[in-house]
Amino acid sequence: MHDTILLSLTAIVVLGIAAQWLAWRVKVPAILFLLLIGITLGPAFGLLNPDELFGDLLFPIVSLAVGVILFEGSLTLRFREIQGVSSTIVRMVSLGAVISWGVAATAAHWFVGLDWPIAFLFGALVVVTGPTVIAPLLRIVRPTPRVSKILRWEAIIIDPIGALLAVLVYEFIVTQSQTGAAGLEGVVLPFLELVGLGIVLGVAGGWLLGQVLVRHALPDYLINVTVLAAVLAVFTASNVLAEESGLLAVTVMGIWLANMRGVPLDDILHFKETLSILFISGLFILLAARIDPATLSQVGFGALLVLAAIVFVAQPLKVWLSAIGSGLNWREKTMIAWIGPRGIVAAAVSGLFALKLVEQGLEGAEVIVPLTFIIIVGTVVLASLTARPLARALDIALPEDHGVLIVGANRVTREIAKVLKKHGFRVVMADGNYSEIRQARMDGLETYYGNPVSEAADRKLDLVGIGQMFAMSAQSEVNNLAAVRYRHEFGQSNVFVLQTPQEVAGSDNQRITTQFNARGLFREDVSLGHLFRLVEAGAELFSTRLTESFGYSEYLAHYEGRGELLFGITPNGALRPLSDELSQRPGPGWILIGLYEPSADADRPTGREGAGTPSSGGERLPG
Repeated sequence: MHDTILLSLTAIVVLGIAAQWLAWRVKVPAILFLLLIGITLGPAFGLLNPDELFGDLLFPIVSLAVGVILFEGSLTLRFREIQGVSSTIVRMVSLGAVISWGVAATAAHWFVGLDWPIAFLFGALVVVTGPTVIAPLLRIVRPTPRVSKILRWEAIIIDPIGALLAVLVYEFIVTQSQTGAAGLEGVVLPFLELVGLGIVLGVAGGWLLGQVLVRHALPDYLINVTVLAAVLAVFTASNVLAEESGLLAVTVMGIWLANMRGVPLDDILHFKETLSILFISGLFILLAARIDPATLSQVGFGALLVLAAIVFVAQPLKVWLSAIGSGLNWREKTMIAWIGPRGIVAAAVSGLFALKLVEQGLEGAEVIVPLTFIIIVGTVVLASLTARPLARALDIALPEDHGVLIVGANRVTREIAKVLKKHGFRVVMADGNYSEIRQARMDGLETYYGNPVSEAADRKLDLVGIGQMFAMSAQSEVNNLAAVRYRHEFGQSNVFVLQTPQEVAGSDNQRITTQFNARGLFREDVSLGHLFRLVEAGAELFSTRLTESFGYSEYLAHYEGRGELLFGITPNGALRPLSDELSQRPGPGWILIGLYEPSADADRPTGREGAGTPSSGGERLPG
């Protein structure tokens, strides 16, 4: 018996993480593989029965896991970030959420026969899309930056808002069920008391924990486990004082912490995200394994009609009404309306609520999980298979991942970014130095302010259409960490690192170990310091198109001894950093970009197309 339990628990963890890895490799939401594993182990072959495996512990385990997931999601809801996004996104997560909620609830009532309270709970559950399902799809679809930004931010913001809406609807249903009454005194007042207690405990817990963190009252190694203990304590205390109020309390607690000044959340988010991945992987498998084939046949054809109502009615209504006055054209609106996959929060919370409501004997509660899972699978598969062809048909898909992520926004990289932008490449500059980022923004460049290898960058750095990374900051550690982080994102052959002066002239105890090295950017003896010296000597970036009469040999002879050849753009538009060993010799039709000092001879080669404008000022690097 003990061996069976041990084997089952290990299999859940191992298969869950394997599904996450496989999803990362093939760039699709992990939920599809997790549900497939759960259904295979459970209803299909009967190898996993969660109720027998956990017995009475199943309910509290699922409750605590969902509480941690909701807390982690609510930590990402910062009000200042909502203020910074467009009015279209704000309307989508407010007016649009209400529209989706109403349409989904009505469809569930009409087509599946759910009572109105359960139907409204289902509608609240499927309001949420979530970044964990949107991000992989955007990498596949590669829509234009404006479409990508709206979809990505809407998913981030709606995640905790949708969860909070679902919790509130659930609390109302529980209150009505427990009191067995109607009207103001029977339902509304107990509901307000329950919600009020959850909010008060959530705010109090968030404030107290925030004070502990702000005052640095804990050693670093205790911060994450203390936060976890605090979340579990608030969840349990709230449930003891008012049954089923714990989910609301931890959601409010996370939102409060996210908006407190000075609270160090980066490490906490990293720890909670790791826990959430583990919990989500296990929950999806367990909940899918509990699906009763009889309930699937019970929802039957009605579930497909609900799916159709969400895809063809709720989504278009939400987007078109939210986008009034936004300047979006009909193609962009159509693309945004078509991509609406449901995911993590919907599956996890639906499983918990179904368990609780079935225990209380509410009719129709057992249908919530299979119906929600059908909507999740339907929306994810539909978007995965059709979104890219639709984006191409609407002419809003980027042709290929030919954009560039540049780590470091110094004087040299800004000049390079401006020239690449002129040649039609999307360039994103990432740096933790605000003065450098501010200058890049003033130059009209797309930027990300922050550490490019942070958890925040994983969530917010928009890499749609980006296919290469050039690490060119003055910090060798940042460059090489970025290479390790993004080599799996873009492929090892598309990640390049420019040497810093210390790496060129420093001793072995100053150089980064070779196991972190990526492909070298430019010639072997070229460093960032060398490029800075060229710029300070008056060198400019020249773009030169090779012709039959002015070929590669003539180009090298013309610029010999005056600077460095940096990039080549092939006739089909691919960007190639050029080094000592050329895999392909540039020929007619290539555009070569080099950093060269002006010659005494004012004549320019006939193939020259233009030059970047050298900037003034800037820092001087040693070496």
